[in-house]
Amino acid sequence: MEKFLLIIREDLSKLRKWTEEERYNGVRQMDIWVKSLVQKGNYISGDALHIKGRYVSKDHVLSDGPFIEAKEGISGIIFLDAKNLQDAVSITQTCPLVQSGDMVIEVRPLMGVKDIRELGDEPRTTGG
Repeated sequence: MEKFLLIIREDLSKLRKWTEEERYNGVRQMDIWVKSLVQKGNYISGDALHIKGRYVSKDHVLSDGPFIEAKEGISGIIFLDAKNLQDAVSITQTCPLVQSGDMVIEVRPLMGVKDIRELGDEPRTTGG
């Protein structure tokens, strides 16, 4: 099995317009979906993210959350076990909020410490 990071992206302006019941309905749907991932042995860990936080650079805080002036924001993360990237994508497409069009999820394979160690200590160059 390979490990993947699911980056949950949602339309922040749309979320702000939802009623409390609509928000909790989304949470309930995600909870049911995540429990199904646990039962199938794919779920490793994850959590929803608060909108508040800080966007920082080396010397200062660039802004308070939601971090960037964009329509879309990251609202949560999930770590997932899957056979390969296509399997991770197929699993992700079963999310009810992805199916309804209310969220998109970015699927990214994790390198893992082993992969980094395999690179060794030799200097690396990029490009041709």
